[in-house]
Amino acid sequence: MFNSLAILAEGTGSIGGTLTMLIMVVVLVVVFYFFGIRPQKKQEKAQNEMRNSLAVGDEITTIGGIIGKIVSIKEETCVIETSHERTKIRILKTAISRVDVKAEDAVD
Repeated sequence: MFNSLAILAEGTGSIGGTLTMLIMVVVLVVVFYFFGIRPQKKQEKAQNEMRNSLAVGDEITTIGGIIGKIVSIKEETCVIETSHERTKIRILKTAISRVDVKAEDAVD
């Protein structure tokens, strides 16, 4: 009888330890989601909205640091003018880092 109680008590401790471990893993996954994945998805959404709202005349900066004014836009690419000599470069929309001045805000 004492032997079966010892086995039962030993089994209960193992289940408690496993349950605690499982709860810790779930908490870790939730924390990782809220501090890692969720902010990244918000940032990607903001970048996509910015790229979809581009307009001719916007002054932009590319990921590589090139600054220019958009002169034409196609589905995946756009052409920017980069200097007073009117040098034109065709770039992918995904290479645009930020919009410095919107076309409607620009004063010529």
